[in-house]
Amino acid sequence: MSRYARQEILPEVGAQGQAAIGKATVLIVGVGGLGCPVAQYLAAAGVGRLILVDSDIVSVSNLHRQTLFREADIGMLKAQIAAQSLAGLNSDCTIMPVCERLTPKNAKVLISEASLVVDCADSFAVSYILSDFCKATATPFITASALGLSGYVGGFCGSAPSLRAVFPDLPARAATCATAGVMGPVVGLLGAAQAQMALSVLLGLEPSPLGQLVTHDLRTMRSNGFRFDNAPEPESGSFAFIADDEIQPSDWVIELRDEAEAPALVHPAARRMKVSDFPTAKPMPDTGQRAVLICRSGLRSWQAATHLKTYWDGPISLIAMGDMPELERS
Repeated sequence: MSRYARQEILPEVGAQGQAAIGKATVLIVGVGGLGCPVAQYLAAAGVGRLILVDSDIVSVSNLHRQTLFREADIGMLKAQIAAQSLAGLNSDCTIMPVCERLTPKNAKVLISEASLVVDCADSFAVSYILSDFCKATATPFITASALGLSGYVGGFCGSAPSLRAVFPDLPARAATCATAGVMGPVVGLLGAAQAQMALSVLLGLEPSPLGQLVTHDLRTMRSNGFRFDNAPEPESGSFAFIADDEIQPSDWVIELRDEAEAPALVHPAARRMKVSDFPTAKPMPDTGQRAVLICRSGLRSWQAATHLKTYWDGPISLIAMGDMPELERS
């Protein structure tokens, strides 16, 4: 009996659907609380190729929710360990670990290889970088966010609006899993939902999960959702993330990290400022310059850019330099 017999018997799958799953390449960015169930379910379902992107190592605080890892894996690269585990789960599935951070520089190449992208990362910047590239290439994009006892999962791009159409702005403040906490079953449920959305897209099921957002509150055991098929894309001037090596000599570069976070400046012409300087001192680039704002996660850069845009109409780009998120999703 085929290992996929229990799903092939479904009229929504069948032999043709299973063949489509087997031909697919899925890019999974982040192998944490969300990425572990996503990768496990997609590998088990027979996805032909999985690309796992994560630069992080396993830590003891991961183990209550990141079910691919064991105590013996602490200190080892997540993508590498996950690839080894998944290879033992299904030899039909080719696993490609990429043990580096997702950036605007490598995102284009990685997405060009994928039939579908699943965002399981812990970074605002990563989510918007992925959405921007997926929108440009009409690649389906499944993302989720979890914190505490609740979260959401949604299908974007491809035939649907982008992440920016539904979330055009970042929050003014954001908690982290380290400060607010998160339950393992919460990310498990949301990761399973991401995996099912991904399979539904690969199978071409209708209605498509692209254009659908679903929220889950596991404290009240309630779920809700809405479709956003006709959500308008934000104006073309929305802030885009770039790689640090894309800074030009003519750019007006602002470092929003303090010396404790970033002892050395990324660019010799950069100067240090705080987000609070923008609505008060109102610093302004020269005419013809591009503003480039740098922080760790993208949140402070976005906030400073929002202030800057109120009194300056030139181009603005953002750089997120580090992996420490101001909203942890995994």
